[in-house]
Amino acid sequence: MKTMSSAKPTPAHSGPADSGAANSSAVQSGEVRSSAIMAAGTLVSRFLGFAKTWMLAAALGLGSTVNDTFINANNLPNLIFLLVAGGVFNAVLVPQIIKASKAPDKGSDYISRLLTLAVLVLLALTLAVTLLAPWVIELTTQGYSPQQKALAVSFAFWCLPQIFFYGLYALLTQVLNAHGAFGPAMWAPILNNIVAIAGLGMFIWAFGANAANPHTLDTWNSTQTLLVAGFSTIGVISQTAILLIPVFRLRLGLRPRFGWRGVGLGHAARLSVWTLATAAVGQLAFLYVMRIATIPGTERLRLEQAGDPAADTMPGNAVLEVASQLYLLPHSIIALSLATVLFNRMTRASQDGDVAGLRNALSHGLRTMAVATVFGALALFALAGPLGMFFSGGVPQDGVMLAQTLTILALSTPFMSANFMMSRVFYANEDARTPFFIQLVLALVNVVAAFSIQFLPFDQIIFAIAILYTGGNILSVIVSAVFLRRRLGHLDGPRIANSYIRMGYAALGSALAGAGALWLMGSYSRDGFAWSTPMAALVTIIVVGPIMLAAYLLLLKLFRVTELSDLLQPLLGRLRRKPAPQPAAGEPAEGSAAPRTRPERATVSVDTGLIPRISGEFDAASFRAGPDLDEEDERARRVGPEGGYLPAEDVPSSAEGGLGRGDEPLPGRRTYQGPAGHNPHFPFGGKKKK
Repeated sequence: MKTMSSAKPTPAHSGPADSGAANSSAVQSGEVRSSAIMAAGTLVSRFLGFAKTWMLAAALGLGSTVNDTFINANNLPNLIFLLVAGGVFNAVLVPQIIKASKAPDKGSDYISRLLTLAVLVLLALTLAVTLLAPWVIELTTQGYSPQQKALAVSFAFWCLPQIFFYGLYALLTQVLNAHGAFGPAMWAPILNNIVAIAGLGMFIWAFGANAANPHTLDTWNSTQTLLVAGFSTIGVISQTAILLIPVFRLRLGLRPRFGWRGVGLGHAARLSVWTLATAAVGQLAFLYVMRIATIPGTERLRLEQAGDPAADTMPGNAVLEVASQLYLLPHSIIALSLATVLFNRMTRASQDGDVAGLRNALSHGLRTMAVATVFGALALFALAGPLGMFFSGGVPQDGVMLAQTLTILALSTPFMSANFMMSRVFYANEDARTPFFIQLVLALVNVVAAFSIQFLPFDQIIFAIAILYTGGNILSVIVSAVFLRRRLGHLDGPRIANSYIRMGYAALGSALAGAGALWLMGSYSRDGFAWSTPMAALVTIIVVGPIMLAAYLLLLKLFRVTELSDLLQPLLGRLRRKPAPQPAAGEPAEGSAAPRTRPERATVSVDTGLIPRISGEFDAASFRAGPDLDEEDERARRVGPEGGYLPAEDVPSSAEGGLGRGDEPLPGRRTYQGPAGHNPHFPFGGKKKK
């Protein structure tokens, strides 16, 4: 999902040049500060998230039945919320909050009613799902023994209440964002991770780490459930509760208010039907694949009870979960940010009917992000062994299974990011239908493939699902390319291929350099230094990683890969950003008239493809919308790139498809999806009568 932000409106420029420059500098400084705060919060949260993953493996064991059971139960709240309510919140409620926040009372009355309704719906949903926990476990697992099912239900009773707090967190986040407070929602997950880590720390202190004192279904007790599942839920509660402090500081006077007639949610939901359908299809397919991933855990339990050593080499869904977190790193750090920036260029080109400009923006994005994702793929591939050992909980065999799974997933990282970038073209044209059909094709393929995977040998199922993820990422690029060729004619294929090949050679060279360093540190020997302890594995990663990066950068220069400069320039520019130059006479200062938001312009793009979600984490950035213009301002002038939209990716487009393409609805945001020229939200854009 696409990350977005907005800024507070500032008075229009009307003074001398120096005043305009000062205003521009102040606005720009505020934006940089907000971005820095959010980036810092995200990085710290990401670091603590991996610390929590490491602690969980140490406490329960990466390849244990208990960990597999907990991972499945702890994933359910996030998945169920996104399936049942997430799309509605994103596509319907969030835009309404953005609009209401611009009212004279800052949306106090409207937001109070909306929050009251949302809280009641969330409570009902959470209560119903929690009470139905045994049936939920039955639907999302396959082959669990009565003993394992009982533990899964116990975990679910503790974890499923998170649904309510995930929903409330999303709403409070948007209320804060609508009033210009972006930092709290990005830092709140840190508290979640700290609480979960504290619970796992107490677990290890009281019951010992799994490597020294194996925890099984026979030895498990309710206190252990509290420290693992209970603290996981307490962390989500804390993450939500801490947002109440900045919300109260807004002094909105929020209180329970009933009476929702005429609020307009039904109409908004009808406009978002394709977006909601895309989200539902993707989540249902993912839930089915996760059901198949629970099968090896049941066989491992049977082998353990029979005393068969083959149980030690049976990877479960905990291995798949950690490998998924690792292979998503290059995508989440680089591709998401770059796609957000380039979305603005795509939208402008779409508005102007500039097919060549749209194609160039896509080509630039695919080539630039490949600098990071191609290297990330080869780096994860080369470092899979030490990474596996570090997150193994101290059991080398578990580290081997994780490393094997990661090597399968890692090579598809560039394809996953490429598909994400390609999908931005559809959303830049406000085409919500095409992503739905792409998602439908991918979901059908994944479900059919997952159904077939269950008949494989048990010890191959997780590896086969990893292959399914990799194949799905490659297939998504192919399917997206087919649809894009119909829209763009061609995709600048030779130029893109040339860049990817040169980057591939550079990444391969860096991988060879890394392999040499890994050999020196004993990574290819069972009794080598890299496999001796998790901390030794971490030292290996810290030493070899920079060697690979240095070799990669050197080879990129040697192969004259100009996209490296394109990638680094914005990052370095942000570090040494200077005040903007003074505007020319008669021109408004940049950022001096930040427009306001209107609900039909809130971005709610849903990504196509089957991307595994990270347990216990919830992306607040999925619930943001950008600013927009007043109705009167829209009637007065067509909005173009010069309209001063903040952030850049939120330059809006008319529901008619842009110049020269009146019959083609433009995608991306929750906009009107009916016939061109009949959008009630854009009456000025209707076709003129002769």
